[in-house]
Amino acid sequence: MGVVNKLLVLVGPTAVGKTSLSLSLAERFDGEIVSADSRLFYRGMDIGTAKPDLAERSRIPHHLIDICEPDRTVSLAEYQRLADKVVDRILRQGQLPILVGGTGQYVMAVVEGWGIPEVPPQRELRRELTLLGEAELSRWLKTLDAAAADKIDSRNIRRVVRALEVTLCTGRPISTLQRKIAPPYDICMVGLNREREALYERIDQRVEQMFAVGLVEEVRNLQLAGYGSDHPSMSGLGYRQTLAFLEGELTLEEAVQRIKFETHRFARQQNTWFRQNDTRIHWFDAGIDKVSEAIFEFVRQWLSN
Repeated sequence: MGVVNKLLVLVGPTAVGKTSLSLSLAERFDGEIVSADSRLFYRGMDIGTAKPDLAERSRIPHHLIDICEPDRTVSLAEYQRLADKVVDRILRQGQLPILVGGTGQYVMAVVEGWGIPEVPPQRELRRELTLLGEAELSRWLKTLDAAAADKIDSRNIRRVVRALEVTLCTGRPISTLQRKIAPPYDICMVGLNREREALYERIDQRVEQMFAVGLVEEVRNLQLAGYGSDHPSMSGLGYRQTLAFLEGELTLEEAVQRIKFETHRFARQQNTWFRQNDTRIHWFDAGIDKVSEAIFEFVRQWLSN
């Protein structure tokens, strides 16, 4: 079985079992793992992100993990560029790249070859645009880029402002810059899911384990290093609530329960996003017996074609 231009993609909600399965797939099919989880970019943020541990990363090479400090943001365009380079390098080595993650936009940017305008945030322009209000922003976007206005919900002020920001900075409508160019890969997409209550139980167990192995200490150390609630990386699940505990806004029990509840909601959103945005995903129930063997056979047949 030659991988040639093959790209295996594994998606699914948080805590569903992607890490374990991806390791088994990589070992079975001589692959390397490319993370598509935006929470794993940051150094020093290990426990709260359920980052693959050193033992797991020593079993199989992992890419795009620990690539920046918590005070930096990795844009979608930058991630796409990095991921494409890594995938191409793995293929040149004669191995199978396995794109793994639950951050839908990062997965699809690679899979669908999204055109992503590389316009950095213009804080002053964004502030001025936001002051215009929903009606005026909508009118202006319709005037400058009717195609984008048709696709963007006018109530989503953030997206409308971004569309105007890109259009004004580049002199070209964002709708023309966002056209997709199909990547040169033969792509197989596998989705992993579980019955909702079983998934919630796994999430709750993971959250409790995070606190047991030192999430509070991890967040305290990040806080001491100067990373606070004003950094986007610290607004993620687990970190935001633990910061609130450290700052006396929540009790420890309240922080734990809030993380569990909000992670349940996040998992639902992930599952809905993938199911609504890509019908090419072949879904497998992680709770059934011998699901790994079924997925191995499915992938083996794909690689044989």
